[in-house]
Amino acid sequence: TDEIMQQEIRPLVAVDIIEQLHRQFAILSGGRGKDGAPIITFPEFAGFSEIPDDDFLNVVTYLTSIPSLEAASIGFIIIIDRRRDKWSAVKASLTRIAGAFPGNLQLVFVLRPSRFIQRAIADIGIKLYRDDFKMKVPIIMLNSVSDLHGYIDKSQLTRELGGTLEYGHSQWIHHRTAIENFAMTVKTTAQMLQSFGTDLAETELPNDVQCTEELLSSHTEHHSKLKDELKLAVKQGATLLTCIREPVTRSANSKLSPDELENVATVERLLAQLDETEKAFDQFWTKHHLKLEQCLQLRHFEHDFREVKLTLDNLMETQAGFTDIGDSVTRVENLLKEQKHLEEKGQEPLEKAQSLALHGEQLIQNNHYAVDSIRPKCVELRRICDDFTNETKKKYDILGKSLELHKQLDKASQWCEAGIYLLASQAVDKCQSQEGAETALVEIEKFLVTAKEHQLSNPKEFYNQFDMILTPEIKANAQRIVQKLEDVQEMFDKRQVSLKKLAAKQTRPVQPVAPHPESSPKRASPKITRPAAVVYSDKNTWGNTFCGAPRKGPAAQNGNHALVQGLIEKCISKSQGHIINELIETERVYVEELQSIIEGYASEMDNPNLVHLIPSALQNKKEILFGNLPEIYYFHNRIFLKEIENCIENPELLARCFLKRKEDLQIYEKYCQNKPRSEALWRQCGDSIFFQECQRKLDHKLSLDAYLLKPVQRITKYQLLLKEMLKCSKNSEGTAELEEALATVLDIIKSVNDSMHQIAITGYEGDVSELGKLLMQGSFNVWTDHKKGHNKVKDLARFKPMQRHLFLYTKMLLFCKKREENTDGHEKTASYSFKNSLKMSTVGITENVKGDNKKFEIWYNGREEVYIIQASSVELKNTWISEIRKVLTGQLEACR
Repeated sequence: TDEIMQQEIRPLVAVDIIEQLHRQFAILSGGRGKDGAPIITFPEFAGFSEIPDDDFLNVVTYLTSIPSLEAASIGFIIIIDRRRDKWSAVKASLTRIAGAFPGNLQLVFVLRPSRFIQRAIADIGIKLYRDDFKMKVPIIMLNSVSDLHGYIDKSQLTRELGGTLEYGHSQWIHHRTAIENFAMTVKTTAQMLQSFGTDLAETELPNDVQCTEELLSSHTEHHSKLKDELKLAVKQGATLLTCIREPVTRSANSKLSPDELENVATVERLLAQLDETEKAFDQFWTKHHLKLEQCLQLRHFEHDFREVKLTLDNLMETQAGFTDIGDSVTRVENLLKEQKHLEEKGQEPLEKAQSLALHGEQLIQNNHYAVDSIRPKCVELRRICDDFTNETKKKYDILGKSLELHKQLDKASQWCEAGIYLLASQAVDKCQSQEGAETALVEIEKFLVTAKEHQLSNPKEFYNQFDMILTPEIKANAQRIVQKLEDVQEMFDKRQVSLKKLAAKQTRPVQPVAPHPESSPKRASPKITRPAAVVYSDKNTWGNTFCGAPRKGPAAQNGNHALVQGLIEKCISKSQGHIINELIETERVYVEELQSIIEGYASEMDNPNLVHLIPSALQNKKEILFGNLPEIYYFHNRIFLKEIENCIENPELLARCFLKRKEDLQIYEKYCQNKPRSEALWRQCGDSIFFQECQRKLDHKLSLDAYLLKPVQRITKYQLLLKEMLKCSKNSEGTAELEEALATVLDIIKSVNDSMHQIAITGYEGDVSELGKLLMQGSFNVWTDHKKGHNKVKDLARFKPMQRHLFLYTKMLLFCKKREENTDGHEKTASYSFKNSLKMSTVGITENVKGDNKKFEIWYNGREEVYIIQASSVELKNTWISEIRKVLTGQLEACR
């Protein structure tokens, strides 16, 4: 029972009883009685009595449900055609109709059997069994269709009943099925629209851009599908309407039956329902789609707002941290550049913020539903933009005043320096005469007129003018300069008083007396205090930590210098003593100079007070500028100086110092290889204020680049001192060791020189470090001969010499072309463009070529390529041949 109650109750439709309808034992032809009553005809049907009760009831029920309520309420007219049948068929039909007809009946017409006997039986039977049929309506027995025409117009009867009404049962079933399908389609479509509308109404709006875009896309896609369904339904209804009206369309004389007219009305009503449903849905969708689009606009706006707000907050934070107002003109100018850079950096986010605020206001003007959320964000964006702009203007104002302040202080300071210089430069002896004193007075008066330029004549007014930016440090500096001005002014006042007295007419000669010299504006050169050792790690890093105990040096040893000198004179000859003494003293000076470079320049690059003076091109390039200078200083200060100081009493140990430290002295090769990079960096940054300030503090007469040449000069100085030492030690004990030491130093110089040339090789695609040790390098005239070349090319190559710079390695011989280029107006720098290479494992050599003792021949791959090489001298040629033979012999022995 529960299952039956839960089932959906719906009326019968044609598709449910399609087979029973096709049997055609009952039809609704569409004809009507005179009062509009619908006519149901039971045509002749042989197996009418055999039709199952359910089938009969379903068909009759379905047929009575088709006419309109108004027509059905009049009552149905039933026509039972049994002209070819028997009385038993008539009786069975009346009995079944009387017992199972579901609608109201008005009349029942029976076309009795046409055969005489059956007609007579029918007449008798109807009289006897009328009451058994239990019909409350008249049953009219008719002998022929002409009798029927007296009751019903021919136009309402089908041709089988002698009428003119066009009726096709198959077409009728088709129309009924189509109408009911269309009705179901309309119902289903309306339900889908209603369900989708409910889902849309209950959808919560997402909080991010991606989900909103996905939701909008999903809803739009679903809407498009439903619109397509609507279009298909409308098209289906229009097609059905055309099919029903087809007879009228085909023939102007044709008319639709009342049932067909009702079908037309039904389809039109369904189409109207579709149209109304679509309009209602479109109105709802328009509102929903607008809300989704506005939601997406809002989420985009919120996302952009967060990004812009974060950028602006970072910008404001950077600006808030920009509190420095500078302590010099250069620093203020740099700060102004930084402020300008910050302003330019902020231009793009500010424009984005303004554009976003304008976009938000446009959303508000377009009646966006989230006005209360958008408006505060627009206000916030404009506020931050205004704050940044106002704060930037304040920064410019403050820095402008700071720049003006420091320019005035600098002018005042320069004025003081110029005044002191003027006073110091006035010759005392010239001022003793009346003319000289007057001239000096004029100079002073002219100079004092320029005091207006520094604008510090009224300190109180000056302080009031710059009170808003006077930090304690700047105020102290200003007070110092103001005090200096007063001191200089006082000096001028005193000098004027003295000069005025001298300018007065003198009654007796004045003996000129040179007064004490004035204080020089330039600070006195401070004596370099004895340096402590710089901590130098094995990784060649820069150390700034110093040991507590000072190293014994010249300053600490002044007391025993005479004793040392005496020991030298006792142990060795005067000449040798002079050489060793010079070596030791110059070594000490060299060490001190290296220390002054490291302390006064390299370490100052890490001084936070001077960081702002360091050019950007020099940032993080200390190792390029100074190379391995700390390593050189560490070696000489900790090791080499002490070892050669021990040679004072034992001069024979001097040669051993150089022999023992042969490997250590290779550090100069690394320094010299870096020198071109160092010089290029110096040319770029050498005129910076940082280096000027360091040079001023050190009181160096020469700039840093001159001191960076000291290591190169020092390694060449050793060979000169050893040569002098060797001259004084001829045919004496230790001469052989001195010669070996000199050879060692010369070898180091050659190695350094060769490496300097090697790093200038360009165009070689391989790794030079894989070619083995560089043994020799030099320039030669070279002729080439190639067996595989064109004759003319071979002739040209054979008779035209080429200038080539050769590099001899243990594994390879490189041929390069020397090029010299000017570098920014400085001296020419050489580079070597790679041209060719020969593997030493496949070359041969011939010493003399065509009787020329300066030429030798190198051939390659069994004389497939021949290179005739001309040296500048016989000695150079022999040196190269000897070195090449050593390489070839070494390779031969290795093969064996």
